Parts: sequence; C-alpha cells; structure tokens
Amino acid sequence: MANATTIKPGSLHEAKGPIAENGKEILVSVKNVDITFGKGDNAVRAVTDASFDIYKGETFSLVGESGSGKTTIGRAVIRVNPLAAGEIDYKGIKISGKIPHALDREVIRNVQMVFQDPAASLNERATVDYIISEGLYNFHLFENEADRVRKVETMIEEVGLLPEHLTRYPHEFSGGQRQRIGIARAMVMEPELVVADEPISALDVSIRAQVLNLMKKFQREKGLTYLFIAHDLSVVRFISDRIGVIYKGRIVEVASSDELFNFPLHPYTHSLISAIPIPDPQLEKSKVLYTYDPSIHDYSVDKPEFVDIGHDHWVYGNKKEIEEYRAIREKGEPLRPITIADPETAAEANRHRSEAVDAEAERQFLDAPVHDTGSGWYTFLSFLLPILGIIGALLFKHFRHYRNYHACMKGAIIGFIFLAVILVIFLLLLLLSVI
Repeated sequence: MANATTIKPGSLHEAKGPIAENGKEILVSVKNVDITFGKGDNAVRAVTDASFDIYKGETFSLVGESGSGKTTIGRAVIRVNPLAAGEIDYKGIKISGKIPHALDREVIRNVQMVFQDPAASLNERATVDYIISEGLYNFHLFENEADRVRKVETMIEEVGLLPEHLTRYPHEFSGGQRQRIGIARAMVMEPELVVADEPISALDVSIRAQVLNLMKKFQREKGLTYLFIAHDLSVVRFISDRIGVIYKGRIVEVASSDELFNFPLHPYTHSLISAIPIPDPQLEKSKVLYTYDPSIHDYSVDKPEFVDIGHDHWVYGNKKEIEEYRAIREKGEPLRPITIADPETAAEANRHRSEAVDAEAERQFLDAPVHDTGSGWYTFLSFLLPILGIIGALLFKHFRHYRNYHACMKGAIIGFIFLAVILVIFLLLLLLSVI
C-alpha cells in the first residue's frame, strides 16, 4: 500500500485494507475515539473511547437515542469533527488529524455522505445538474463534457428520476425526490464508503422503503459499504449486517443484526428493542416497556471494558457483568426483550414506570439550586460594577449556581471592555489636547 505521504491519485481506491481474524477486509477502523466540543469548564465530551471496525461491503449501523453521539462519529469519519483522542483508519491508513493534502482528497473522493435533511443539504440556487456534477468538476472525473453529461444522466435515472429534472432546482421536488438527488450526488463519485446519517427519518413513511431499497440496490451493484446512522431499530434490522449500540457517547454493544436482536445482552440494548412499536394495537397496548436505568451498574471498583464474549459479540461491562453475559449467551436460548402481558398487568407496569420517571425528574429538579436562574439583572449589575460582578461570580460558582455564575461573568467582561474603551478614548483626547 502506498505511504500516506507519497499517495498518488486513485491509489487509495485501488488499495486493500487489513484482514480481520474472521477473514473479512477491514475498510474503516475506529480506535478508542474521544470527541470533545468546547474548552475548559464548557467542554462537553460527546464520544468516549469508541471502537469498532467496518468490513468492506457490509452495512454497519449505529443506533441510539437522540444526542447519543451517532452523527458525531459519522462526521468524524468524513473528517468534519476533529478527535480529542484515538484515531480513525481507512484501509489501514490513518485519516484522522492532520494528513497530507493528497490523502485528504483521496478520502473525500472515497467517502461520501447522505444527509438527514435533504432540503438543507442541497444548494437551492443550483440546478440538479450542477449539484450532481460538483464532485465530478472538483476531481475532474470525466473525460469531456459529453462524458460528464452521460454520467449525470445515467445516475439520475438510476435513482428513479428523469434527465429533464436536471434543469430544475431543489425546491421544485418533494422530500423523497430531494433525497434521491442527494444519493445521486454521492453515488456519482463512485465511493467505497457512504455515511448515511438518518437518510429516511425526514421522509414520509410511504417512501422510506423505496429509498432503503434504492440504497441496497447500489450496494449490490457497486459493492458499497455503508455506515448507517439511525434510531429506528425496525429499519436497522432490515438493512444492517452488523449493529453498534451507543449510549451517551459510549459504544455498549456490537454484534451482527440477528445476533443482537436474539441476544440483546446490555440492558440499554434491551430497552431500545422493547420500545419498537408493534403493528397490532392490542398487543402494543399490552406491551410492558423496559426502561434502562444506568444506576444498576456499579463501576466504582470493578471497572468496565469493551469485551468480545464470543460469536463476534462485543459488550461493555465489568468482569461480573461480562461473566453473566457470557453465561446467558452460551445457553443459546434467544432472549425476549419484548414482553406481552395481559392488559391489566401491562397498564399497571407502565403506570409504575411513568411514576418512576416522574419521580426521577422531580428529584433532579429539587436537587438543582432554586435561585440559580441566570437572571439578566446579574448581567446588568455586573456590567455596572464589574469588580463586584467577578466576586459575585466566584461566590455563585462556589455554591454551584452555574447559571448565575455565567450571567455575572458575562456582565463583568462586557463591563471591563466598556471601561477599557472609555479609558482609551480619554487618553486619545488627552493626547490630542496636549499636542
């Protein structure tokens, strides 16, 4: 394989990735990745120690609730989000962090993205022809104008639209048609990996299956690899070869699709599967929801690890939990994460669950300082008296009134800037009067 510093155009596309123990080629490897936004007291760790491999030709799905870090990882793979720690390899070559310009262009060429919102991801002032052709122009992936037109027309037909649509603008299309344009824009580059960030969540239910079938068609015909990001596990089961479950920025379970749905070992995975709606209204009404409670884990002494328990099934837990997971898996008896009870029992269980959720919300509300409102008056008074504002901010921070602390600091900083400006103007006027 070509060295990253001497990589030639097209060499990354032709290269082969390392081979895993199961004999499959590893296209992308995410290794102990941390992603942090902000600095200092405002720093937020969005992803913690995430590790997984994506094999060539498969669909690897990341699932989890909103805000769990799925899109953050996807954007890190396409080099939009920088890493605080760890690395991301593509065919064994590190592509995270600072890399040579030639390698960066190769990654852009080989890794494309389909976005969640088809309306926001398309340039409203550009025609469909230019939108699809932009990558071809940037990388000059056509021999002449006739070749470019042929590629664009072929691609627009492959996604189910017509060549006459090329002269129109995105606002003239429906949501499903706009997403097809987004898919065409990605596929015309002939990528090896496509990061699909919830590509059907903004679409009508009636056309979601059409878009999924279109993506599967491209995968069969072109040997594509997908990193599919979603929160709907019923969709994920249909399209995925392997699934990674992420909770609050940490990967808690990775397994093949059938393995994960038959043996959802981590309690969070159990809760996600139990929340899948059942088409039968009577059964849905009688379903007992399972709610994940992070407090069931005691990691104070026995620290958790991400471990392969066999069957290419990875689970996050401490030694005691891993032993329990192994014992459950070795029995070979599929679990039943969805429980159907008689209507009265289900109603009672769901009522207790609702009460527990309300009690937890009430506890969190009562634990917060009552007067920590971040009132604008603190900002205004700190602006007038910035020194007292700084003192007040430090006192608020000591007593964990963080909203009030930020309000005072904001006002004090603005106040000091205002005084500095006044002082500079006064000195300038004084200097002019002396001259």
